Amino acid sequence: MKRTEYQQQKKKRTTRHRILKAFLLIAVTLFLSVVGYGVFLQKKANDAANRAYEALDDRTKSVLRDEAVEPIKDNVSILFIGVDESDVRQEKGRSDALLVATLNNKKKTVKLLSIPRDSYVYDPNRERKDRINHAHAFGGTEGTIDTVEHFLDIPIDYYIKMNFNAFIDVVDAVGGIDVEVPYDHIELDENDHRTVQLKKGQQHLDGRHALALARTRKLDSDVERGKRQQMILQAIMKEAFSIKSITKYGDVIDAIGDNMKTNMKPNEMKSFLEYVKGGLPEITTLSISGTDDWSAGPYYWIIDEEALEETIYELKTHLELSPFSTTLTDKTFSSESKELNEASSRND
Repeated sequence: MKRTEYQQQKKKRTTRHRILKAFLLIAVTLFLSVVGYGVFLQKKANDAANRAYEALDDRTKSVLRDEAVEPIKDNVSILFIGVDESDVRQEKGRSDALLVATLNNKKKTVKLLSIPRDSYVYDPNRERKDRINHAHAFGGTEGTIDTVEHFLDIPIDYYIKMNFNAFIDVVDAVGGIDVEVPYDHIELDENDHRTVQLKKGQQHLDGRHALALARTRKLDSDVERGKRQQMILQAIMKEAFSIKSITKYGDVIDAIGDNMKTNMKPNEMKSFLEYVKGGLPEITTLSISGTDDWSAGPYYWIIDEEALEETIYELKTHLELSPFSTTLTDKTFSSESKELNEASSRND
């Protein structure tokens, strides 16, 4: 072989080796970047979870539980509280949305109940009946949990409370949501200015428009409003679990960390990932029927007691609790009966 040919082949081999090394270097760099970003996200998520964590003073477990639950092995319930607090609403607000989710660990299924905000229910802390959304204004998170537990006669194990800012940021962080808007309407924005134009039909909504759709309540009923909120929550979950860009996870974490409160610890949050390993779990939406009532002056949603009993039975069965047991005390029955009699007298 001539020297020049040998040198040319040697040069080609050297070039190939350099290209191979370059590709390996790029691959290793990308791998380390992904791993490094994953570690960064994990730390970021833990920091956000710690900021969001809020232990309740008098509550280490539900009063309707014999012992604390572990979401990795037990059936649990979560109360979602959307409060009408924002930059212009600094006072303790009323709950603008109340949804209860029960999770069955074996079946990996979820039942999602929307509670109309004007439901006329008994508040055990105030020993009187009132709209359920007033429970937060008078008793905060614990008052809301107590009232919902009394209303549904099921334990509330965890709560997630979000204000307007958190809701907007989460929807924007997942890139918006696709939902069916039922009507054309100009709605209030997060600062209570009527600036948000909703358009009828299938729409891709950003955070401000999604919030406006969730809050709208003048064009239909409280039940329909609850159904919209269920639809929006499901749409957010769908987008959150289909995120293709890893950088979006950081945006979602940031959106949650500063404007959300929960009694879930970081390790408990991770336990719920079991529910989505095979994709979104089967979600069944529930609502509580009732009737409009203006007879006492203010507006109330009067619950259909038979429908409520059926709903309670379904939730208890899903949690694998005895559907026929009751945890209401004699004192509570006595106080509630008094309120019902007083309300009946006023209406007469």
